[in-house]
Amino acid sequence: MSTTSESLNVDGAVRDRYSNAAQAAEASLCCPVSYDAQYLEAIPPEIIERDYGCGDPSKYLQPGDHVLDLGSGGGKICYIASQVVGTDGYVVGVDINDDMLNLARKYQDEVAGRIGYRNTDFRKGRIQDLQLNMELFEQHLSQHPADSAISWLAADEAAARLRQSSPLVDSDSMDAVVSNCVLNLVRNEDRRQLFAEVYRVLRRGGRAIISDIVSDDDVPEGLQNDPDLWSGCISGAFREDRFLEAFENAGFYGLEIVNRQEEAWAVVDGIEFRSLTVRAWKGKDGPCLDRHQAVIYNGPWRTVIDDDGHKLDRGKRMAVCDKTFNIYTSKPYDVQVTAVPPAQAVPLDRAADFDCHRGAIRSPVVTKQGSEALNILPGNDCCEDGGSCC
Repeated sequence: MSTTSESLNVDGAVRDRYSNAAQAAEASLCCPVSYDAQYLEAIPPEIIERDYGCGDPSKYLQPGDHVLDLGSGGGKICYIASQVVGTDGYVVGVDINDDMLNLARKYQDEVAGRIGYRNTDFRKGRIQDLQLNMELFEQHLSQHPADSAISWLAADEAAARLRQSSPLVDSDSMDAVVSNCVLNLVRNEDRRQLFAEVYRVLRRGGRAIISDIVSDDDVPEGLQNDPDLWSGCISGAFREDRFLEAFENAGFYGLEIVNRQEEAWAVVDGIEFRSLTVRAWKGKDGPCLDRHQAVIYNGPWRTVIDDDGHKLDRGKRMAVCDKTFNIYTSKPYDVQVTAVPPAQAVPLDRAADFDCHRGAIRSPVVTKQGSEALNILPGNDCCEDGGSCC
């Protein structure tokens, strides 16, 4: 997708449209979504009426999760998530639009009273720069206006200090990052930084669950320069395959399309636009150390290759490093592989380096449980008294 023309102020078009949408419902913004009715009961009608999304990433959250919602708007997903994660969880919403933030904050006490606890926080910031707390930056600017080149440079330096001393969202602090039809509103030139920021704030083992509008073909520059189509979640749509590539390029693994809208939500100049929800995981970085573990890929494919090029042949004891073994024995891979730990565990501090791309088979001598020299045969009475061999 090409870079948008300088003739279109993407940020301004999005800001103006969503400020208006915070004041009065706009049905044409994004596509209808069905949410779990039990969670909607605690949310005021004004928020529900002014919700603009294309999916429900809250379906993939767990109790106790610390969650970040990018482009939280009026707070609907945050208030749903707050009920899903419960009293042990926490939900942070980030939005740059003052009108949307005011709407979300307006009902914090009311929603807390209805569900019995308060675990939400709404912060002002740009989702492609989750380090800069915009409210703190605005306080600085009110005291030190940037009205000259020198003062503008000083303001830029102040922003850099705030990113370090008081980040909007700390690194490695979230179990899940969700977003509902917002990433497509970000300028093309800011998207690499956007995905890098999502990766930064997630803990190891955390996941991003993003619902967004995607296209089946490249969006031509003429459509990209239309402010109404851009702010309407169309012109900025990722091409479907490149949406997934953006997660890969940021370092995520285990990408899954967990929901894909069958019928196109909109068709413009023959290009189909539909909702897609993707889940991706963080945590494949780190050294590859050999602790004599193996995994068996259960099928149904004869051979599969993961995001790092590991090849798994169905039914074979594939040798893997400790890091990969831990990844494969947790979501999303755990239902597809059988873990085969070693007979004798190798301490981590004694583990040798491992070449993950050999596609090696682990010998049964290494992984079998018990002594290879001992013959153990079932007796005739093994089924008596509920014996386990039958």
